[in-house]
Amino acid sequence: MLKHNFSAGPCVLPQEVLKKAADAVLNFNDLSILEISHRSKDFVEVMEKARSLALEHLGLSGKGYTALYLAGGASMQFLMVAYNLMEKKAAYLDTGTWSAKAIKEAKMFGEVNIIASSKADNYNHIPKDYSVPDDADYFHIQTNNTIFGTQLKSTPQVNVPLVCDMSSDIMSRQRDFEKYDLIYGGAQKNMGPAGVTLVVVKDDILGKVSRQIPSMLDYNKHIASDSMFNTPPVFPIYTTMLTLEWLKENGGIDWVEKINNHKADLMYSEIDRNELFKGYVIDKEDRSIMNATFTMNEESLSDKFNSMAKDAGISGINGHRSVGGYRASMYNGLTVESVQTLVDVMRELEKKA
Repeated sequence: MLKHNFSAGPCVLPQEVLKKAADAVLNFNDLSILEISHRSKDFVEVMEKARSLALEHLGLSGKGYTALYLAGGASMQFLMVAYNLMEKKAAYLDTGTWSAKAIKEAKMFGEVNIIASSKADNYNHIPKDYSVPDDADYFHIQTNNTIFGTQLKSTPQVNVPLVCDMSSDIMSRQRDFEKYDLIYGGAQKNMGPAGVTLVVVKDDILGKVSRQIPSMLDYNKHIASDSMFNTPPVFPIYTTMLTLEWLKENGGIDWVEKINNHKADLMYSEIDRNELFKGYVIDKEDRSIMNATFTMNEESLSDKFNSMAKDAGISGINGHRSVGGYRASMYNGLTVESVQTLVDVMRELEKKA
Protein backbone atom coordinates (compact mmCIF):
# COMPACT_ATOMS: atom_id res chain seq x y z
CA MET A 1 0.00 0.00 0.00
CA LEU A 2 1.30 3.44 -0.94
CA LYS A 3 1.89 5.54 2.15
CA HIS A 4 0.31 8.93 2.68
CA ASN A 5 3.47 10.72 3.77
CA PHE A 6 2.84 13.71 6.05
CA SER A 7 6.43 13.87 7.26
CA ALA A 8 7.72 17.32 8.17
CA GLY A 9 10.90 16.68 6.23
CA PRO A 10 12.47 15.24 4.22
CA CYS A 11 9.31 15.76 2.25
CA VAL A 12 7.07 13.75 0.03
CA LEU A 13 8.05 14.25 -3.62
CA PRO A 14 5.91 13.86 -6.76
CA GLN A 15 5.93 10.28 -8.03
CA GLU A 16 7.08 11.31 -11.50
CA VAL A 17 10.07 13.10 -9.98
CA LEU A 18 11.01 10.03 -7.95
CA LYS A 19 10.77 7.85 -11.06
CA LYS A 20 13.04 10.10 -13.11
CA ALA A 21 15.53 10.43 -10.27
CA ALA A 22 15.61 6.66 -9.77
CA ASP A 23 16.16 6.08 -13.48
CA ALA A 24 19.07 8.54 -13.47
CA VAL A 25 20.77 6.62 -10.66
CA LEU A 26 21.02 3.71 -13.09
CA ASN A 27 21.57 5.63 -16.29
CA PHE A 28 22.18 9.32 -16.86
CA ASN A 29 23.69 9.63 -20.34
CA ASP A 30 25.40 6.23 -19.94
CA LEU A 31 26.64 6.87 -16.40
CA SER A 32 24.92 7.03 -13.05
CA ILE A 33 23.99 10.51 -11.84
CA LEU A 34 25.82 9.46 -8.66
CA GLU A 35 29.14 9.05 -10.44
CA ILE A 36 29.32 11.77 -13.08
CA SER A 37 31.82 14.59 -12.75
CA HIS A 38 30.36 17.83 -11.47
CA ARG A 39 32.54 19.53 -14.09
CA SER A 40 31.08 17.51 -16.94
CA LYS A 41 28.96 19.23 -19.56
CA ASP A 42 25.96 17.13 -18.52
CA PHE A 43 26.01 18.25 -14.91
CA VAL A 44 26.91 21.87 -15.66
CA GLU A 45 23.70 21.95 -17.69
CA VAL A 46 21.78 20.51 -14.73
CA MET A 47 23.20 23.12 -12.38
CA GLU A 48 22.45 26.01 -14.71
CA LYS A 49 18.93 24.79 -15.34
CA ALA A 50 18.27 24.36 -11.62
CA ARG A 51 19.54 27.88 -10.93
CA SER A 52 17.59 29.37 -13.82
CA LEU A 53 14.34 27.63 -12.87
CA ALA A 54 14.58 28.88 -9.29
CA LEU A 55 14.84 32.50 -10.44
CA GLU A 56 12.10 31.99 -13.03
CA HIS A 57 9.63 30.58 -10.50
CA LEU A 58 10.32 33.46 -8.11
CA GLY A 59 9.99 36.06 -10.86
CA LEU A 60 13.56 37.26 -10.29
CA SER A 61 15.20 36.44 -13.62
CA GLY A 62 17.21 39.37 -14.96
CA LYS A 63 16.58 41.48 -11.86
CA GLY A 64 20.02 41.44 -10.25
CA TYR A 65 19.65 38.23 -8.25
CA THR A 66 21.81 35.09 -8.25
CA ALA A 67 20.64 31.59 -7.31
CA LEU A 68 23.07 29.27 -5.56
CA TYR A 69 22.83 25.67 -4.42
CA LEU A 70 24.94 25.11 -1.32
CA ALA A 71 25.52 22.39 1.25
CA GLY A 72 25.14 22.67 5.01
CA GLY A 73 21.39 23.15 5.20
CA ALA A 74 19.55 26.24 6.34
CA SER A 75 21.55 25.98 9.57
CA MET A 76 24.68 26.93 7.64
CA GLN A 77 22.82 29.97 6.31
CA PHE A 78 22.21 31.17 9.86
CA LEU A 79 25.96 31.67 9.97
CA MET A 80 26.57 32.78 6.39
CA VAL A 81 23.95 35.52 6.48
CA ALA A 82 25.58 37.20 9.48
CA TYR A 83 29.10 36.65 8.12
CA ASN A 84 28.26 38.36 4.84
CA LEU A 85 25.78 41.04 5.87
CA MET A 86 26.24 42.13 9.49
CA GLU A 87 28.65 44.99 10.06
CA LYS A 88 27.39 46.19 13.43
CA LYS A 89 23.85 45.09 14.20
CA ALA A 90 20.86 43.29 12.74
CA ALA A 91 17.17 42.89 13.56
CA TYR A 92 15.46 39.51 13.95
CA LEU A 93 11.86 38.37 14.35
CA ASP A 94 11.68 35.40 16.72
CA THR A 95 8.85 33.11 15.64
CA GLY A 96 10.12 29.61 16.36
CA THR A 97 12.91 27.17 17.08
CA TRP A 98 14.80 27.83 13.88
CA SER A 99 14.64 31.61 14.09
CA ALA A 100 16.00 31.27 17.63
CA LYS A 101 18.90 29.22 16.27
CA ALA A 102 19.55 31.88 13.61
CA ILE A 103 19.62 34.53 16.34
CA LYS A 104 22.14 32.51 18.33
CA GLU A 105 24.53 32.36 15.36
CA ALA A 106 24.14 36.05 14.53
CA LYS A 107 25.07 37.11 18.06
CA MET A 108 28.65 36.03 17.34
CA PHE A 109 29.00 38.85 14.80
CA GLY A 110 27.44 41.87 16.41
CA GLU A 111 24.41 43.30 18.14
CA VAL A 112 21.17 41.42 17.56
CA ASN A 113 17.93 43.29 18.12
CA ILE A 114 15.04 40.86 18.66
CA ILE A 115 12.25 43.22 17.69
CA ALA A 116 9.42 40.85 18.63
CA SER A 117 8.99 37.28 19.85
CA SER A 118 6.21 34.78 20.52
CA LYS A 119 8.47 32.53 22.60
CA ALA A 120 6.58 33.26 25.82
CA ASP A 121 3.50 31.60 24.25
CA ASN A 122 5.48 28.65 22.90
CA TYR A 123 5.36 30.25 19.45
CA ASN A 124 1.64 29.69 18.92
CA HIS A 125 1.22 32.94 16.95
CA ILE A 126 3.11 35.41 14.76
CA PRO A 127 4.09 38.67 16.53
CA LYS A 128 2.58 41.81 15.06
CA ASP A 129 2.81 45.59 15.52
CA TYR A 130 6.58 45.81 15.62
CA SER A 131 9.00 48.26 14.03
CA VAL A 132 12.40 47.65 12.50
CA PRO A 133 15.15 50.23 13.10
CA ASP A 134 16.39 51.88 9.92
CA ASP A 135 20.02 51.55 11.00
CA ALA A 136 19.96 47.73 11.12
CA ASP A 137 22.20 46.01 8.59
CA TYR A 138 19.31 43.70 7.72
CA PHE A 139 16.04 42.29 9.04
CA HIS A 140 15.76 38.49 9.30
CA ILE A 141 12.43 36.63 9.29
CA GLN A 142 11.16 33.09 8.85
CA THR A 143 8.02 32.76 6.76
CA ASN A 144 6.89 29.34 7.96
CA ASN A 145 7.49 27.58 11.26
CA THR A 146 7.37 23.84 10.69
CA ILE A 147 7.35 22.80 14.32
CA PHE A 148 4.58 25.10 15.54
CA GLY A 149 2.47 25.43 12.39
CA THR A 150 2.55 29.21 12.00
CA GLN A 151 3.12 31.19 8.83
CA LEU A 152 3.88 34.83 8.11
CA LYS A 153 1.30 35.68 5.45
CA SER A 154 2.38 39.24 4.58
CA THR A 155 5.77 40.69 3.66
CA PRO A 156 7.11 43.22 6.19
CA GLN A 157 7.63 46.73 4.84
CA VAL A 158 11.09 47.77 5.97
CA ASN A 159 13.84 50.20 4.96
CA VAL A 160 16.70 47.74 5.37
CA PRO A 161 17.66 44.58 3.45
CA LEU A 162 15.10 41.84 4.08
CA VAL A 163 16.50 38.35 4.68
CA CYS A 164 14.19 35.36 4.83
CA ASP A 165 14.40 31.70 5.77
CA MET A 166 11.75 30.11 3.53
CA SER A 167 12.85 26.55 4.16
CA SER A 168 9.38 25.07 4.63
CA ASP A 169 7.22 27.13 2.29
CA ILE A 170 9.41 28.25 -0.60
CA MET A 171 7.79 27.58 -4.00
CA SER A 172 4.45 26.87 -2.29
CA ARG A 173 2.76 30.27 -2.55
CA GLN A 174 3.23 33.56 -4.34
CA ARG A 175 4.88 36.54 -2.70
CA ASP A 176 6.40 39.76 -3.97
CA PHE A 177 9.81 38.15 -4.02
CA GLU A 178 11.46 41.37 -5.22
CA LYS A 179 10.92 42.78 -1.73
CA TYR A 180 13.39 40.22 -0.38
CA ASP A 181 17.11 40.80 -0.65
CA LEU A 182 18.19 37.31 0.37
CA ILE A 183 16.07 34.16 0.45
CA TYR A 184 17.29 30.76 1.59
CA GLY A 185 15.73 27.39 2.23
CA GLY A 186 16.63 23.76 2.55
CA ALA A 187 15.29 21.84 -0.43
CA GLN A 188 13.84 19.00 1.65
CA LYS A 189 10.36 20.45 2.16
CA ASN A 190 9.04 21.47 -1.26
CA MET A 191 11.90 21.28 -3.72
CA GLY A 192 13.84 18.05 -3.44
CA PRO A 193 15.74 15.72 -1.11
CA ALA A 194 17.85 16.66 1.88
CA GLY A 195 21.42 17.70 1.17
CA VAL A 196 21.16 21.01 -0.68
CA THR A 197 20.00 24.51 0.16
CA LEU A 198 18.79 27.14 -2.27
CA VAL A 199 20.11 30.66 -1.70
CA VAL A 200 18.77 33.53 -3.82
CA VAL A 201 20.65 36.76 -3.17
CA LYS A 202 20.45 40.27 -4.56
CA ASP A 203 23.95 40.90 -5.80
CA ASP A 204 24.24 44.53 -4.70
CA ILE A 205 23.84 43.80 -0.97
CA LEU A 206 27.12 41.87 -0.85
CA GLY A 207 30.69 43.04 -0.30
CA LYS A 208 29.84 45.68 2.31
CA VAL A 209 31.24 44.17 5.51
CA SER A 210 34.78 44.95 6.65
CA ARG A 211 35.58 41.52 8.06
CA GLN A 212 37.42 38.85 6.13
CA ILE A 213 35.06 36.03 5.20
CA PRO A 214 36.28 32.41 4.91
CA SER A 215 36.09 31.29 1.30
CA MET A 216 33.49 28.55 1.85
CA LEU A 217 31.22 31.02 3.64
CA ASP A 218 31.56 33.88 1.18
CA TYR A 219 28.55 34.30 -1.12
CA ASN A 220 30.64 36.20 -3.66
CA LYS A 221 33.06 33.29 -3.94
CA HIS A 222 30.19 30.93 -4.73
CA ILE A 223 28.69 33.39 -7.22
CA ALA A 224 32.02 33.79 -9.02
CA SER A 225 32.29 29.99 -9.28
CA ASP A 226 28.75 29.54 -10.65
CA SER A 227 27.73 27.72 -7.47
CA MET A 228 30.53 25.17 -7.88
CA PHE A 229 33.31 26.57 -5.69
CA ASN A 230 33.67 23.03 -4.36
CA THR A 231 32.04 19.76 -5.41
CA PRO A 232 28.29 20.36 -5.06
CA PRO A 233 25.73 17.78 -3.88
CA VAL A 234 25.07 16.44 -7.36
CA PHE A 235 22.11 14.12 -6.81
CA PRO A 236 20.07 16.49 -4.60
CA ILE A 237 20.57 19.29 -7.12
CA TYR A 238 19.50 17.03 -9.98
CA THR A 239 16.36 15.93 -8.11
CA THR A 240 15.61 19.55 -7.22
CA MET A 241 15.90 20.45 -10.90
CA LEU A 242 13.41 17.69 -11.72
CA THR A 243 10.99 19.02 -9.09
CA LEU A 244 11.24 22.56 -10.44
CA GLU A 245 10.61 21.20 -13.95
CA TRP A 246 7.53 19.36 -12.62
CA LEU A 247 6.32 22.59 -11.03
CA LYS A 248 6.79 24.54 -14.26
CA GLU A 249 5.10 21.92 -16.44
CA ASN A 250 2.01 22.01 -14.23
CA GLY A 251 1.62 25.78 -14.00
CA GLY A 252 4.19 27.04 -11.52
CA ILE A 253 3.62 28.57 -8.10
CA ASP A 254 0.19 29.93 -9.06
CA TRP A 255 -0.97 26.40 -9.82
CA VAL A 256 0.43 24.74 -6.70
CA GLU A 257 -0.73 27.54 -4.39
CA LYS A 258 -4.36 26.84 -5.30
CA ILE A 259 -3.89 23.16 -4.51
CA ASN A 260 -2.06 23.94 -1.26
CA ASN A 261 -4.85 26.28 -0.17
CA HIS A 262 -7.42 23.60 -0.95
CA LYS A 263 -5.52 21.01 1.10
CA ALA A 264 -5.16 23.43 4.02
CA ASP A 265 -8.86 24.37 3.90
CA LEU A 266 -9.80 20.70 3.89
CA MET A 267 -7.56 19.96 6.87
CA TYR A 268 -8.41 22.96 9.03
CA SER A 269 -12.13 22.68 8.34
CA GLU A 270 -12.10 19.22 9.86
CA ILE A 271 -9.95 20.29 12.82
CA ASP A 272 -12.42 23.10 13.57
CA ARG A 273 -15.54 20.99 12.98
CA ASN A 274 -14.55 17.81 14.78
CA GLU A 275 -14.92 18.15 18.57
CA LEU A 276 -12.29 15.47 19.14
CA PHE A 277 -9.52 17.78 17.86
CA LYS A 278 -8.20 21.26 18.55
CA GLY A 279 -5.84 23.43 16.49
CA TYR A 280 -2.62 24.57 18.16
CA VAL A 281 -2.26 28.00 16.53
CA ILE A 282 -4.50 30.51 18.30
CA ASP A 283 -4.97 33.01 15.47
CA LYS A 284 -6.44 31.44 12.35
CA GLU A 285 -4.74 34.09 10.20
CA ASP A 286 -1.38 32.71 11.39
CA ARG A 287 -2.12 29.10 10.45
CA SER A 288 0.40 27.54 8.12
CA ILE A 289 -0.87 26.05 4.88
CA MET A 290 2.17 23.76 5.00
CA ASN A 291 2.03 22.37 8.54
CA ALA A 292 -1.28 21.91 10.37
CA THR A 293 -0.66 21.31 14.08
CA PHE A 294 -3.42 19.96 16.31
CA THR A 295 -4.06 18.03 19.49
CA MET A 296 -6.77 15.68 20.72
CA ASN A 297 -9.32 16.85 23.27
CA GLU A 298 -9.63 13.28 24.57
CA GLU A 299 -6.19 11.75 25.00
CA SER A 300 -7.77 8.38 25.73
CA LEU A 301 -8.60 8.13 22.02
CA SER A 302 -5.01 8.70 20.84
CA ASP A 303 -4.09 5.03 20.54
CA LYS A 304 -7.21 4.30 18.54
CA PHE A 305 -6.58 7.26 16.24
CA ASN A 306 -2.97 6.23 15.75
CA SER A 307 -4.02 2.68 14.88
CA MET A 308 -6.66 3.84 12.42
CA ALA A 309 -4.23 6.22 10.74
CA LYS A 310 -1.65 3.45 10.38
CA ASP A 311 -4.22 1.10 8.88
CA ALA A 312 -5.10 3.80 6.32
CA GLY A 313 -1.46 4.06 5.24
CA ILE A 314 -0.87 7.42 6.93
CA SER A 315 2.63 8.13 8.24
CA GLY A 316 4.53 11.06 9.71
CA ILE A 317 1.72 12.81 11.60
CA ASN A 318 3.23 12.77 15.09
CA GLY A 319 3.68 16.30 16.41
CA HIS A 320 7.06 17.69 17.41
CA ARG A 321 7.89 17.19 21.09
CA SER A 322 7.74 21.00 21.57
CA VAL A 323 4.02 20.95 20.76
CA GLY A 324 2.85 17.37 21.13
CA GLY A 325 -0.26 16.06 19.44
CA TYR A 326 -0.18 15.82 15.67
CA ARG A 327 1.23 17.63 12.66
CA ALA A 328 0.06 17.18 9.09
CA SER A 329 2.73 18.54 6.75
CA MET A 330 1.14 19.27 3.38
CA TYR A 331 4.02 20.16 1.08
CA ASN A 332 3.78 20.58 -2.68
CA GLY A 333 4.23 16.89 -3.41
CA LEU A 334 1.41 15.74 -1.12
CA THR A 335 -1.82 14.99 -2.94
CA VAL A 336 -5.32 16.14 -2.04
CA GLU A 337 -6.18 12.42 -1.84
CA SER A 338 -3.74 12.01 1.07
CA VAL A 339 -5.29 14.91 2.98
CA GLN A 340 -8.77 13.52 2.33
CA THR A 341 -7.65 10.15 3.67
CA LEU A 342 -6.53 11.75 6.94
CA VAL A 343 -9.76 13.73 7.20
CA ASP A 344 -11.78 10.56 6.60
CA VAL A 345 -9.95 8.84 9.47
CA MET A 346 -10.71 11.79 11.77
CA ARG A 347 -14.39 11.57 10.83
CA GLU A 348 -14.48 7.81 11.30
CA LEU A 349 -12.95 8.20 14.76
CA GLU A 350 -15.67 10.69 15.63
CA LYS A 351 -18.34 8.17 14.67
CA LYS A 352 -16.76 5.46 16.80
CA ALA A 353 -16.02 7.63 19.84
